[in-house]
Amino acid sequence: MKLFKDAEALENMKMSNMSTSDRVVASREAKRLILEINEIYKKTKDPELMDLMKRLTEKKRKIEKRLKGRPAA
Repeated sequence: MKLFKDAEALENMKMSNMSTSDRVVASREAKRLILEINEIYKKTKDPELMDLMKRLTEKKRKIEKRLKGRPAA
């Protein structure tokens, strides 16, 4: 299924040498995948789908953390 291949590709994507626009695109793609998987999860309640969503959410948080930068002290 294409959805799972896209999710696996996003999970395995390296974050080094990504431009800001690449990070924005990756964050949006992660959000899209999470929402699509969630729709399937609502119907099937498959625990593997929940694990996949959790892993994608963690990756998305890492990407967004880099987008926002570190707060100046």
